[in-house]
Amino acid sequence: MAIDLRRLTGAAALLGAGLTFVQLPLYFVYAGPPPDWNILTRALFGLAGMMALLVFFTGLGQLVKRALPELDWLGALITNAGLLWLAMVLVATGLEVGATIQSPDPIDPTITVSGTYILYGTISRFLEALMFAATAYAVHRTALLPRWAARTAYLLAALNLAFTPSLFFGNTPANFYAANGWGTTATMGALTMTWLVAAGVALVRGRSGVEPGTPERAVAH
Repeated sequence: MAIDLRRLTGAAALLGAGLTFVQLPLYFVYAGPPPDWNILTRALFGLAGMMALLVFFTGLGQLVKRALPELDWLGALITNAGLLWLAMVLVATGLEVGATIQSPDPIDPTITVSGTYILYGTISRFLEALMFAATAYAVHRTALLPRWAARTAYLLAALNLAFTPSLFFGNTPANFYAANGWGTTATMGALTMTWLVAAGVALVRGRSGVEPGTPERAVAH
């Protein structure tokens, strides 16, 4: 039985975003250093979510290539930017969990593990900006998703770029614009996952049995 790539890609986006939404509130349960179980649990949910999103970015790149073969380079760019972003998150998670396991006392890895600041912050913001900009243009050219998906992806690309200078603003998570601030990391992460949920629903509810993403010029005719 052939795999419906469109629906598989959409389901992967929904699963990945859903697991991440379970993870996010766990960052705000404790005012001080959280217990180890909290850090390890949110890391486990996050890692599982990243695995699902790996499927999403791979599938989205392939859908773009199938819709318009001349945009195969753009599909590859979307996949590569998405996978590099996931790699940054995986490395940062590994650093946080490693420090938590090693430390004899409770720590807050969002502050203590300095190596994660730029991984979750500026580097991720650059990679997400590139991924969203490429996705927006691909959606505009292929009609793979509704028009709102392209417009909001352009907006998210701009917002991510706006947070790239956050590395100049310290490491206090309560500071919205800090390198590890709740705006730079949690807010941008929540916006990304919200977009992924909406895109996942659009992909899952799309037509089955036909090649998705009929170019807009073809639809017009």
